[in-house]
Amino acid sequence: MKKKQVSQYQLINSGVDRKTMDALRHNRNVTIITIEKLCNILDCTANDIIEFLND
Repeated sequence: MKKKQVSQYQLINSGVDRKTMDALRHNRNVTIITIEKLCNILDCTANDIIEFLND
């Protein structure tokens, strides 16, 4: 978000609801639809915003 200069306010105005924003801030699960919205808003791919870690 910093690289693209997009604020949380802009995400909310672009269709990402506050509950989802809270989940993102606390590293909770989000849906693929949310990932798609974020990618469209930030003009990026899922690989740019998702990191998979081995347990």
